[in-house]
This record gives sequence, structure tokens and C-alpha cells, in this order.
Amino acid sequence: MSSLPPALNFAETEEEICKQWKEQDSFRQQDKLAEERGDEEFVFFDGPPFATGLPHYGHILAGTIKDTVTRYAAMTGKRVERRAGWDCHGLPVEQEIDKMLNIKYREQVLEMGIDKYNTTCRSIVSRYTKEWETTVTRLGRWIDFENDYKTMDLPFMESVWWVFSQLWEKDMVYQGFKVMPYSTGCSTVLSNSEASQNYKDVSDPAVVVSFPIVDDDDFKGVSFIAWTTTPWTLPSNLALCVNPKLEYVQLLDKKSGNRYIMGKSRLCQIYPAMNKKKWKPAMAEELYEIEKTMLGAELKGKRYQPLFDYFAGPSEYFQVLTDSYVTDDAGTGVVHQAPAFGEDDFRVCMANGVIHKGDDSFPCPVDAGGLFTNDITIAKGVYVKDADNILIADIKERGRLVQKDSLVHSYPFCWRSETPLIYKTVNSWFVKVEEIRDQMVDHNKNIHWVPGHVGKVRFNNWCKDARDWAISRSRFWGTPLPIWTNEDFTECICIGSIAQLEELTGTKVTDLHREFIDHLEIPSQKNPDGPKLKRVDEVFDCWFESGSMPYAQKHYPFENKESFEKGFPADFIAEGLDQTRGWFYSLMVLSTALFGKQAMNNVIVNGLVLAQDGKKMSKSLKNYPDPTIVINKYGADALRMYLINSPVVRAEELKFKEAGVLGVIKEMFLPLYNAFRFFLQNMERWESETDRKFAPSLEKVRSTTNATDIWISAATQELIKFVHEEMAAYRLYTVLPALVSYVTQLTNWYVRLNRERLKGLEGEGSEAYEKRKQPTGPV
Repeated sequence: MSSLPPALNFAETEEEICKQWKEQDSFRQQDKLAEERGDEEFVFFDGPPFATGLPHYGHILAGTIKDTVTRYAAMTGKRVERRAGWDCHGLPVEQEIDKMLNIKYREQVLEMGIDKYNTTCRSIVSRYTKEWETTVTRLGRWIDFENDYKTMDLPFMESVWWVFSQLWEKDMVYQGFKVMPYSTGCSTVLSNSEASQNYKDVSDPAVVVSFPIVDDDDFKGVSFIAWTTTPWTLPSNLALCVNPKLEYVQLLDKKSGNRYIMGKSRLCQIYPAMNKKKWKPAMAEELYEIEKTMLGAELKGKRYQPLFDYFAGPSEYFQVLTDSYVTDDAGTGVVHQAPAFGEDDFRVCMANGVIHKGDDSFPCPVDAGGLFTNDITIAKGVYVKDADNILIADIKERGRLVQKDSLVHSYPFCWRSETPLIYKTVNSWFVKVEEIRDQMVDHNKNIHWVPGHVGKVRFNNWCKDARDWAISRSRFWGTPLPIWTNEDFTECICIGSIAQLEELTGTKVTDLHREFIDHLEIPSQKNPDGPKLKRVDEVFDCWFESGSMPYAQKHYPFENKESFEKGFPADFIAEGLDQTRGWFYSLMVLSTALFGKQAMNNVIVNGLVLAQDGKKMSKSLKNYPDPTIVINKYGADALRMYLINSPVVRAEELKFKEAGVLGVIKEMFLPLYNAFRFFLQNMERWESETDRKFAPSLEKVRSTTNATDIWISAATQELIKFVHEEMAAYRLYTVLPALVSYVTQLTNWYVRLNRERLKGLEGEGSEAYEKRKQPTGPV
């Protein structure tokens, strides 16, 4: 055995090991041996990352956690299938293409042709997958790229159709109008979880406008005043809302001579001086006079003059409604209602008959790109946020503007296009999640979460308050909804397989993307002479596809039926904290709806890796070191250990520091390497021709009475026991600190205290010394 060099280049050594693994096909040999032995299967689901860029530290962290757990399972006698997966559809891919082709509006895609657009989308997916494979392999992760799954593959898409068809048969799908988070930049609705991902502090105009009361002699010349930070919604106003239990006042504004009705506790909104320390009640006499006091309930049904005259409507329009959602912590206590652009507005107006279920004829003068339609003549073709000043100026000119200010507040932005989100009434297809959320909460109790509070609190609360899931998107690159219908939706057919579609259309189907099936028509099953059924326009939300991954990766139920059912739920999954509202949630919804159980038994949740300054890592800001450079400089193992031995494995944040990776080299790898090198040097010397007969026997070593030998042996056994216990509990954040502590004891104490003894040079009186004094030949 040759001695190790004094210094070791860890990165270069890792590359040599990766090369050997590849030459020997070590990963597949391990799987082959496990299969031949009939090892018990350990089921792992790998959540599909978006294939639209290179791996960042968040991917590296999650991949390292997955690799650590699945390697341990394989090393302890389990057979582990580790298939790579790719999330190929949806906004991430489309946004890349839109930037590449300078596409801003949906009409541009239609003019270009969906076939050409989707072909371009497909090409970008293929471009990144090979680069991912190179990086992930260099990190030392064992994962099967040859047998990977892609959400755009035909078998995967067919299984997604099957999943949806099961929900359809269970009457868990409906089409409805709802106010949803809407990205004008991507021209599509977002899920509630997506809408909560990207809040920013922004300054918006905050205005108070008047609504004169009409047809009421008791309130002649009096106006309601309402406050809003979304002036662009005012042209769509259909009602006002007050809290029935709050106290309201009719006041005379002494400066303008106008009479207003507003919440008594909100006078400070109109008279800011009331918020200052110098304010005294007596000062109110100079500003206003309260003429009447009443409860909000007394105002119900009062009619008012619309702010704009764009929309004439039924008699239910332009009246005061009541609801307890109106609070007195901001504004005037009077809230303007634009049901097309507010969730509570929609609910309140629906409950009071201002709008009606299934009727979408109420005003919604904003197109898919967030531009005002021709209905709003003074702002037609203008982006809604840009129209605020135009509308405010018009309102002021007509004497209806009471107050203008600005407000800095936290506002949601699209996580992909970085455009401000609006809330907009859209026609979507929904899954009835609210019907099964109690079951989801119960199933969550069967999952072992690490750390525990993520499951018991964060995920539990998200499931408990779950709303019906809008699964349709008005986009192009995705799995199409398998619904064929006539124009008035009196006949709808849900397709659950390729064979069923071929049978009903009489056409061979080789691809399920829009360009291959949108033209297919199905004869009416109710009336042979009736109009043919056509597919609805939408595609699936990509979260529906990733939630279908356990079934679709195996092409269930068309193939692998027995193996899937045997291995479901999965033993283990792992992803970041943000997936409590993403992949973890979509898995739970679909597994509960389809099989009445959770999709996973054990979950490790990691936190967010931030830049060293505590900000989100940004390529444009260049506020973090390139992972490839770090790996080539320090090695993948040092990076992996730095990440695993940090708070981020406990779902906390980590401010990434390159110095931390170097610290692993200095504090862990070098001491351990030097200790091993010292051991080899002495082992080689004991095995040399001259010293071999002086080497202690194995029996002698085992029966040592040296206190430090007994101590380090006990520490070793305790470490082994501890690692097995903690790995069984998926607590990676305890394993690495224990290993670091053990290496510190070994190198700083055991080797240091026994250096001379291990060399056999402790001096006169030592066993080694006495043996060395004896003659080796004839005297």
C-alpha cells in the first residue's frame, strides 16, 4: 500500500471517483444486486424541477438531502428506484419563449400558430436537461437520468388525463366564475399559493371619492364617501358596502360645505390632523359638524349616483349592501364594490342579488393582458395600473374626488413576469377541494414531517383552510384539459385515455399537446344529428401535473399497476418550504381524492438558501458565487456537507457564505485526512519486513486496557448507533453535528494523546520499546 500525499486536491479526487463510478456503472450495479437479492423496496418520489435553467443552491441542497437519505436506504439493504423527473410545461417555459420571441399578448401566439409556439417550447426543455445531468452527476448524486420522466411525454400526459377523469367521475370538477389572482404579464390565473410567493412594497394612489345619495329626501345633498387603493376598479363599481354593526355619521365638512356619510371611527382618514399628538377634540369644530349618527344596518338599500356612466344595469345595481368584512382599521368604513375585481366584492354582490350565479354579463372591462377594453372610453387600451392617474383626473374634474394620497403597502407580484397581480373574475375549471379538506387534515396526521412544526402547523393550516382549486390555464404549452363540449355546455364528455379519444374521434392519436388534438371533434352522444363536441380551450395548471407525478411517472393505471399500488404511499420525499403550498399540497389533494390516503409517509423540508447579504439570490445582482466555481474549487462533498450541516435542513434560512465551504475543508476534511494518512503510514511501517513481527496482534488490540482506546471505541459504537437512530427518524440535522463532533474528538484528542504510542515510540518501559530492544538475530 502506497502512502497518501501530504496534501490532497479534494475536487480533483472527486472527479476521479465520478469517472470510476461511470466506468464501473456503479449506480446500476448496486440496483442490479439489490434486485437480484430481492431487497425490500424503499419508495422515493423525486419532485420534478422546472427544466428552464441550471441548478442553483436550492436545487443542490434538496438534491443532497434526497441523495443522503436514498443512499443510506440502499446501504442498509433496501432497493431504491431513483428516477429523475422534469417539469416541462407551464409558465416558466412559456415565459422563456415569450422573451425569446418578444411575445407580449395572447393574440401573437395565435397568429404565430400554436404548433410553432409549442415546438419552440419543447426545444428549450431539451436544451437544459443535459446540462442538469452534468452538474448533478458532478455533485456525486446517484439518480437515473436514462430512465427519467418528463411531464410532456405521452405516457405521463395520458395518466394526467386518467387522474382528471377520476375526479370527473366522482363529481369533483365544476366550471365556474370566481375572482382569482391574475397575472396580466402571463395572461392567466394563478393559484393562491403562487400569488403569495412574491410580495413587494409599492406606493399606490389612495383616493376617497363621493357617491351622492339619490331618491331619498332624508339624505338629500348627502354623499357616501369610499376609499380605495385601486382607482382602476372604480369604472366597474356596482355597489357600496358598510358594516351593519359599525356606527356611521352624517357630517358637514365646513371647508367645502359638502355633507358625507362615513364610519365614525374613521374620521381620521378625512381629517389627518386627528392622528397627530397635538390634536384636541375641540379642534373638530373648525373642521366638521356631526349632524346624524346611525348604524350601518340603517343604510342598507340606499341608492346612489354611479361614479361613471359606462354601465347601465338592472335595478339591483348602485345600492348600499352590508357585510361584516368591512372593518374600521382603514379607509372610511364604506367600501366600493367591483365584483369583477374583488373576491369579497364578488361574494357580497352575489349574496345580495346584484350579480347572479352563472351569469357573467356584469362589467369586467379588462382584457387578458390587463388593458381596458373599449367600454372605458377615457382609458381604452391603457394598462390598468397606468390608468389610475387618467381616472383620478377625470373624477376630480367632475367634482367627485374628496381626497388624494398615496399608500406604501405590500402588494403581490407575478412570480414569473414580475408584473403586479390583479384579482379578476375568470371562467375556470375547479376541483372541489373544500369537500375533502377535513380528510386531508386527517391524512396529514399520518405523515412524519421533519421538522415537525412544518406539518403540524404550516401544512395543517393550509389544508384546513383549502379552497377549491382552479386547475385550468388559458395557455398553450401544457397538458390540455380532456373535456369536449358543445357551445352551451349542455353536453360534456371527459376523456380518460388515448384509446377512448381514438374510439370517439376515429383518429389515431400520437401526441396529446394542443396542436395535435384541438381540431378533433366528437359526435354528440345525446343527439346523433346535433352539433359535434369540441375541446375546451384550456390546459392544466402545471401543479396539477406535478401532483399527478406518483401515477404518471409509472403510466398508471395503463402500466405498472401492481408495482405502483404496492409502493404507494412513498416512503420518502423532500423539497423546500415553499412546497407546502405547492407540490406537497397538490400531492395531498390528488391522493386524498383518488385513493383516500396521503401520498407520502416521511417528508424532509428544507429552508431557503439566501445570498450572504440576506437577500434572495439573483443572477442579475450577482450576489452569490457560481456553484460550478465553488465545486471546482473546494469539491462537491465540502459544499454538500456545508449545506447539510446548517439550519437550512431544519426549514430555516441559510445565508450562503463561500467561507463556510472552506471551513468544512479546514475543520473536517483536512483533520480527518491527516489522521487517516497518519494511520496508513504507521500501518505500512508495521507491515514492513523489519517491523511486522513487532506489530500487535488483532486479539491484543481488541483486549486493550488503554483508557483512550476504550473511550474512542465506545464513542465509535455510540456514533454508529446514533446515526442509525437519527437516519431512521430522517433528522439529518442531528447526524452531521454528531459526525463533526466525533472527528474532532478523534483528531484533536485521541490521535494527539496517542501519537507516540501509535508510532511505537513511547520510550523505555513501553511494550513496543521492549520488543524493539530485543536482538533480531544471533548475538
